Amino acid sequence: MSVSPLLFINGDVPLAARVYRDTDDLFTRQPAVLITGSWLTVKEQMAHHYATALAARGYTVFTFDFAGFGGSGGNPRQAEIPARKIADITEAARFVSSLSYVHPGGVGYLAVCASAQYALAAIAGGAPIASFASVAGWYHDTASVAPFYGGAEGVALRMDRARAAFDAFLRTGEVRTVPAYQDGNDRAGMFFELDYYANPGRGAIPEWTNEMAELSWMYWLTFDGLSAAAKVSAPTLFVHGDDCVLPDNVKTVHDRLSGPTELVWADGSQIDFYDRPAQVSLAVEAADNHFRRTLPA
Repeated sequence: MSVSPLLFINGDVPLAARVYRDTDDLFTRQPAVLITGSWLTVKEQMAHHYATALAARGYTVFTFDFAGFGGSGGNPRQAEIPARKIADITEAARFVSSLSYVHPGGVGYLAVCASAQYALAAIAGGAPIASFASVAGWYHDTASVAPFYGGAEGVALRMDRARAAFDAFLRTGEVRTVPAYQDGNDRAGMFFELDYYANPGRGAIPEWTNEMAELSWMYWLTFDGLSAAAKVSAPTLFVHGDDCVLPDNVKTVHDRLSGPTELVWADGSQIDFYDRPAQVSLAVEAADNHFRRTLPA
């Protein structure tokens, strides 16, 4: 396995990436797959597990840090801004499509959790992504995300905090941060028990900064991750289950797509699909079959 660092540019922002290949021979073309993980995460977390597994099956795999996160540039830091992430996905797909050691004609995209709704929007906007695989995909709008935060009252509370943080940023450049994860802290991005983000053997790794810019609520709580589906005709695979988040929204997105779709309903919780061998292996097998049918070769 060859894992190499790489840098590409979106606008004037350098984005840190990694390339996974099962060969050092740059004359050998392979189908290419981009992989990203959940909100507030970096490429060394869930994306790494899927990248190593798919590269071993003969794909050239790219992972990257979104602007403001990990090794990438961009300000404000630790800010979950969907439009910025969608733009990064589009530029990543364009960059990868330009490389001579990948097959021409489009790349694949595998998105875990929240980045699935961003990838869907990027495809709808014309990103050169020929095939899409959504693993435990998170697709929300304000109505469906509100129950995670205590309904309308909880949304209003977080929007007030975001406005204050946004005002401070505009006045002084200060980026007010709260924990990305802290069990029991309602100011945190994720405030209920999630072993993945608490466990150094899973997601609480040194490369991850456990912070969220509090102004992120302004964007996260008002994002529409569902409406782009009707504009997507790329072949799409969904790997999901009843114990994953927002299963009804996944079925809604599936039904709205205008291209060929496949739905694999599996056992396992949301965070099981981040790194647990049984769920990752199932998703990789399904994605491999999907990409072999739908990517240029």
